[in-house]
Amino acid sequence: MATTGSPFLAQPYQGIATFGRQPHTRVLAGVDVTILGVPYDSSTSYRSGARFGPRAIREQSLLLWGYNNAQQVSPFEVLNVVDYGDVDVIPVDVSATHRAIELTASTILHAGSKLITLGGDHSISLPLLRAHHKKHGPLAVVHFDAHPDTWDEEYPTYKYSHGTPFRRAIEEQLIDTEAYLQIGIRGPTSGPQDYIDARQLGGRLMTIDEANDLGVPAILTEVRQRVGSRPLYVTLDIDAVDPAFAPGTGTPEVGGFTSHQMLRLLRGLSGLNLVGADVVEVAPPYDPQHITAILAANLAFELLSLMARK
Repeated sequence: MATTGSPFLAQPYQGIATFGRQPHTRVLAGVDVTILGVPYDSSTSYRSGARFGPRAIREQSLLLWGYNNAQQVSPFEVLNVVDYGDVDVIPVDVSATHRAIELTASTILHAGSKLITLGGDHSISLPLLRAHHKKHGPLAVVHFDAHPDTWDEEYPTYKYSHGTPFRRAIEEQLIDTEAYLQIGIRGPTSGPQDYIDARQLGGRLMTIDEANDLGVPAILTEVRQRVGSRPLYVTLDIDAVDPAFAPGTGTPEVGGFTSHQMLRLLRGLSGLNLVGADVVEVAPPYDPQHITAILAANLAFELLSLMARK
């Protein structure tokens, strides 16, 4: 249980819903990790609702009592963590929203803080990668998802959507493709070309069938071999998890990871040079009993714990 003076003395139904009950501030002096929300979902292709994801994740983060038993660390004690609030998005303009995300993320990173971002649809990863690339150079990326998100155009003449961010990021040379892994890919597509195109971009595409055949330890061995000491960005689309465990998402695909597998995959990244992360595509309108938001809050807590252990 919480110690004297801890914000976790309050009950989960009490207080203002900042992430992990951390202070809401935009003063970044001495801050180790910043939590940022991006309530944007206007580039989704099926069910909207992820704009409400950051708020829902924050609400369920009040259940995080502070100590991570699996990783044996109290991240809120080891790190100075703040909740910066949300990017001021423009729902009708993806390009303007991306500029606002990149500017906000760059401001936080320039101040010396690491960044964990709560989405929002997966298009937001592109400006986040741009901001991290400015600081760290080409990034290793571990990308948990049901979809490669490497289409050229999800809609004719539209280059920016939640189905295109990683093609754009590779084109802009933000990602070191030798250390880019897409893990958990599955579901029907319009044809075989989706996976062929994704692989031709240079990353390692691992379908859910291959992942389950390998098992978590072997997946993590390959991740470590490919990432090495490179600066690592982790991007986690909640639809990597099976909709039985995470129904609240815009484009659900059956046959995904269990919540426990997803937790183990993140915990297994311990010791890598994690410089930033996002958790995206949580859509509360489709989330009965808030189980998706609860999982997302715990996954963000695991990412924060990795930073604390490092």
